[in-house]
Amino acid sequence: MAVPKRKTSKARRDKRRNSHWKLATPGLVACPKCGAFRLPHRMCSSCMTYNGHTFGQPEAQQKQQ
Repeated sequence: MAVPKRKTSKARRDKRRNSHWKLATPGLVACPKCGAFRLPHRMCSSCMTYNGHTFGQPEAQQKQQ
């Protein structure tokens, strides 16, 4: 059975593990209708459209009515 020859220090262990838990930035895409940035495969929150379909009215227009 393999046994380590020396104890690995906490700093050396943590240096090795540090990059495994970094969060990746989400890929943002521009909405084809209004140009606002949104997450891919999700409805645009500013113009309430997805894949050419409109789902309700944006919040700014609802408050005016």
